Amino acid sequence: MGKIASSGSKSAAGFMGWLNDRLPVTQFYKDHLSEYYAPKNFNFWYFFGSLALLVLVNQILTGIWLTMHYKPDADKAFGMVEYIMRDVPWGWLIRYLHTTGASAFFVVIYFHMFRGLLYGSYKKPRELVWIFGMIIYLALMAEAFMGYVLPWGNMSYWGAKVITQLFGAVPFVGDTLVEWVRGDYVISDATLNRFFALHVVALPLAIVALVVLHIAALHTVGSNNPDGVDIKKHKDENGKPLDGIPFHPYYTVKDIFGVGMFLLVFLFIVFVKPDMGGLFLEHDNYVPADPLVTPALIKPVWYFTPFYAMLRAVPDMQLGALIMFAAILVLFFLPWLDRSPVKSIRYRRWPFKLMLGLFALSFCVLGWLGMQAATELYTLMARIFTAFYFFYFVWLFFYSRNEKYHEVPERIEGH
Repeated sequence: MGKIASSGSKSAAGFMGWLNDRLPVTQFYKDHLSEYYAPKNFNFWYFFGSLALLVLVNQILTGIWLTMHYKPDADKAFGMVEYIMRDVPWGWLIRYLHTTGASAFFVVIYFHMFRGLLYGSYKKPRELVWIFGMIIYLALMAEAFMGYVLPWGNMSYWGAKVITQLFGAVPFVGDTLVEWVRGDYVISDATLNRFFALHVVALPLAIVALVVLHIAALHTVGSNNPDGVDIKKHKDENGKPLDGIPFHPYYTVKDIFGVGMFLLVFLFIVFVKPDMGGLFLEHDNYVPADPLVTPALIKPVWYFTPFYAMLRAVPDMQLGALIMFAAILVLFFLPWLDRSPVKSIRYRRWPFKLMLGLFALSFCVLGWLGMQAATELYTLMARIFTAFYFFYFVWLFFYSRNEKYHEVPERIEGH
């Protein structure tokens, strides 16, 4: 006699069967979680991808809530932020979650990018993963800048004026481009309205779409690992990588632990030091925008300051803008500038390790210089570190072609 299934199991199987016939949910779960095999030697540096997703969700949810109480009107914007902070129930918390989340986003993104540099995650066959990541980085910078303008504080106003003026460096069409970006001849209500539309609707949609493409490209070629070994080369009789483990449950549990540690730090900042002494929320932004009162030191938020230091290091605005944009553009070509067959820093020799360390140091120093007043000494330092920033890529192109390296193992060792 055949077995009689319970009505509960029949209805469950029937519903999932019906759903999978129309939308392959189970297959998606298997392809990207339970049967997606990731290298078994992920370390601390691999927390930051999942943390970036967490912060993205935080920004979207808190941003939706803030939008309900904000009006993109130059006469009312600053007052609306004060209204959210003082009169809206829990408005102060939602805003601090959003403003702290903006800085946290760039913290985890910079660590995520640096991990790519350490382990060669931009190399073949992951060039498209890297390029999508760089486009996300550009979109995040645009999103953060436009969100920075919305409170309509004095630093927001003057920061917007300086940054939009950079488009004037474009030959022949510069003035027209500046007017088009601002929506007016000067920073005005029209500027605030279009920045609000881009910040709330257009750019978030683009970022979410790019994140989906980034993850899809990653899962197509597989994740890199600290050894830079291709785990797809060695499989068992069932076709499963010998040096891989299912992403779920192993790395979902690991990521949950990382989320917990991150939230301890993140919420401590939110509740104890949300402005971080003027680093996350500048003191000049607690004053309404005033076209007649220039802040003592005009500077962007900390995550823009490395490129701002490059801009200020050159007396000519056109050349400075070119250098600033080139500093971002050159990162797109990194997969082809590094010609070494070795991915991981673990098996590359000391010249590469030294230069990569100095490159990271130069970026951090430029970030600090971008927050300081432009004295002769600081300007000279900015020029030196800017020159080294670009020198690193030139050096890498020639050095990596004939680089000597340690023997790379065929399989992941020590796990």
